[in-house]
Amino acid sequence: MPADSPARATARETIALLTGAAGFTEHRPPAHPLPPDGPLGWAGYDAARERAGTRTGEEESVMYGTGVVGDRACVLLAFEFGFLGGSLGRLTGDRLAAAYELARTRRLPLLALVATGGSRMQEGMVALTQLQRVAAASTRLRAAGLPQIAVVRDPTTGGGWATVGAGADVVLALPGAQVGFAGSRVRPADADPHAYSAEGQFAAGQVDAVVPPGELARTVAHWLRALGPHGALPAAPLPRARSAAPLPETGREAVAAARDPRRPRAEAYLADYFGTRLPLHGDRCGGTDPGLLCGFGLRADGLPVAYVAQCGTPTRPAGYRAAARTIRLADRLGVPVLTLVDTPGAANDAEAERAGAGAAIADAFAAVAEARVPVTTLVIGEGGSGGALALAAPDNTHVTADSYFSVIAPELAAAILKRPPSETGATADQLRLRPQDLLELGFARSIVN
Repeated sequence: MPADSPARATARETIALLTGAAGFTEHRPPAHPLPPDGPLGWAGYDAARERAGTRTGEEESVMYGTGVVGDRACVLLAFEFGFLGGSLGRLTGDRLAAAYELARTRRLPLLALVATGGSRMQEGMVALTQLQRVAAASTRLRAAGLPQIAVVRDPTTGGGWATVGAGADVVLALPGAQVGFAGSRVRPADADPHAYSAEGQFAAGQVDAVVPPGELARTVAHWLRALGPHGALPAAPLPRARSAAPLPETGREAVAAARDPRRPRAEAYLADYFGTRLPLHGDRCGGTDPGLLCGFGLRADGLPVAYVAQCGTPTRPAGYRAAARTIRLADRLGVPVLTLVDTPGAANDAEAERAGAGAAIADAFAAVAEARVPVTTLVIGEGGSGGALALAAPDNTHVTADSYFSVIAPELAAAILKRPPSETGATADQLRLRPQDLLELGFARSIVN
């Protein structure tokens, strides 16, 4: 990547891109000098550090401090790749640990601007163990209920990616950046370079968004507003019904209305509900499900709400894992959750089984059950058995007039009961899956008109 590329901007240039006129107040940890030529006595290490300092004007590969992005104060830390490849040594670890602690004590979000080649070999295991320091500091910040956002620049590899970068709650990447655990000089010679790029990591569900530099400040400001920290927040308001469908008279009519391709889908509900949407992408295990939308949003009144929305397709294991990730993040940050249920059921093909469908569904059930924040559910279409119920809030599920919910699809129920297809409608009636049935049975709290 060209040296003048936005993804290769210096640490201070990247900070300025985000903070603008609001500025940045740099902090420094207490000085703990290294022994001559570092902890290993690596010949020439001091001279290399001196040259790096002269070339970049920096004392170390990381700087940190406080600043304002948009209208939100935060702690920023930024890697200077020009200083020994942005590598992590003991003094870098001092600064990283101090940055996380500053965010914790001041109760501010942490914004990490990452560009690193990994651990500094001239410091050996002393450098490598800084990753454990970063992990511990990140865990303390997470336990304090404070968000961590990473912007990965070019390059972001090695332990820096595997801690500060990929360990953040939200991972944004600059276009064209090299991103991956293996750096360009240590990966297999025949490796596909796309897999080690920002775009490749997005496709694999490891990065939430690839953001052009001109949009970065606005995007980060939105994320800071959505993630908080917040005070006590109310439950997510119910969305408005997007159709004027009448209540069905029969179970067959209920199923037909929910399966009507003209019926409003999740995208229409979310577009009406939010002024700003901030997607979370992928399950962090290499999978994505385009049929399930997750993220945080800001309503017109400024209320942040996390959302999980099924889009009418069978939900895949990656979708359930992404949903659980979103719900747990919202719960930790105190943000209410809205789920939109619309699926014929969980994907049941062989690939889904190999990808751990059962465990992923179980984890989604657990995430909803564990949530301390209010979870609000609206069934907007098909409620297909456990694959739909996994994302439904107990005692706070509502339904639209063009929806249904059933323990099993009526066609499958008829087949199991060895009934002819002509009796599917009667079976649907027996299942009592209409919106008004769900209200009478106590499953739904209301029918949203």
